[in-house]
Amino acid sequence: MAIYNPKSLKAEEFINDEEIQETLAYAEANKANLALIDEILEKARPKPTATGCACAGLTHREASVLLACEDPDKIKKMYEIAEEIKLAFYGNRIVIFAPLYLSNYCVNGCLYCPYHLKNKHISRKKLTQDEVRAEVIALQDMGHKRLAIESGEDPVNNPIEYILDCINTIYSVHHKNGDIRRVNVNIAATTVENYRRLKDAGIGTYILFQETYHKKSYEELHPTGPKHNYDYHTEAMDRAMEGGIDDVGLGVLFGLEMYKYEFAGLIMHAEHLEAVHGVGPHTISVPRVKHADDIDPSAFDNGIDDETFAKITACIRLAVPYTGMIISTRESEEVRTKLLRLGISQVSGGSRTSVGGYTETERPHDTEQFDVSDQRSLDEVVRWLMEHGHIPSFCTACYRAGRTGDRFMSLCKNGQILNCCHPNALMTLSEYLEDYAAPETKEAGYALVEQELKRIPRDKVREVAAQNIQEIRQSNRRDFRF
Repeated sequence: MAIYNPKSLKAEEFINDEEIQETLAYAEANKANLALIDEILEKARPKPTATGCACAGLTHREASVLLACEDPDKIKKMYEIAEEIKLAFYGNRIVIFAPLYLSNYCVNGCLYCPYHLKNKHISRKKLTQDEVRAEVIALQDMGHKRLAIESGEDPVNNPIEYILDCINTIYSVHHKNGDIRRVNVNIAATTVENYRRLKDAGIGTYILFQETYHKKSYEELHPTGPKHNYDYHTEAMDRAMEGGIDDVGLGVLFGLEMYKYEFAGLIMHAEHLEAVHGVGPHTISVPRVKHADDIDPSAFDNGIDDETFAKITACIRLAVPYTGMIISTRESEEVRTKLLRLGISQVSGGSRTSVGGYTETERPHDTEQFDVSDQRSLDEVVRWLMEHGHIPSFCTACYRAGRTGDRFMSLCKNGQILNCCHPNALMTLSEYLEDYAAPETKEAGYALVEQELKRIPRDKVREVAAQNIQEIRQSNRRDFRF
């Protein structure tokens, strides 16, 4: 039997089933232990330091106790502390990105994804480099600066060389005032050498969803194809970091397996990365199973309601306070509005989950990976964020300034990252307002910019940011950053 060891490089030791089962039993036994819950909540709360504040985070056992707790007052307190943590380290900024689907050819048999090999009635499509270029221009015309590229796993149709060519094409497109400044990559688990090639291509974050940490369920949900190999998939982040990729993004597909099991596994994976590499995940995503061609979410009996989903999000924020959290257009405006207060720091906007979807006038559905619940335009998403007191940010400065991995985390943990991120958010928002925003969005946006400039504590930073924003408004100069 495998023994739990967070420093091990073996999947069954750092994501250990026996440890998870014991954790769930411990959480169930203590879910009404209000004294213990108060201790855990106090540990999670941000504490003032000489440079700002700091958070201790929570172990997977402590966080699992909070997730199991059913006391309304304690849940309310969880939500309050989650918002405190989010504001302490990420401020009121929300980073915006869009997915770009390159190909839906796939050799895997994943039971929850319409791209699975046996689905013969979905249209299969792979973008040419000219089509990639056209998609990028369409995204630039919306105002996007950050993409997450997505592709099915198919060594013939989507080899690593194709992915690298697409990244090169994306970075090469300079259209009007538009540039894609950061490309994150969500592709299948691969080799250390291929991760080195992705790093050399200039990617930002490597993202790979575990789908489920329950090995038996994982193998049943992935009956055929290379993704069936649980260990190879689960150990991918270690190979990515060995290949030089500083920033990696975790996530499970909530609804496939019991959510408490998945939650414990997810926090254990974050603990493992911290123990082995000295830095935890750069991001954690929280997708839920959604309807798609050939996929009925009701076929999976582990679905979670909106309130449970909110509690999961808040508990992740308490457990891993310095990690970015992502919610996509899988979720409705209503759900996204609530979760923004509970720790989310990145959202997608104006997304299309079909191959070649951005160049189509009407949203195509024949190659979608999942139904998009939030179908608003990017401009509508930007205005919505501002109406709720958030700063829409298109910033990519940390990635290009080398503030990645442990360098980013050290700045985040001591509170210094806000000195860069706040003015960078205002400058990139100003770019959006000047080049792409509707008149009412532009008016509201500049009112927000003026208000937020006053909140920059350092006089020199405030002065430079204001000068740069004035330059953006009066000329075609772009890409100012701290």
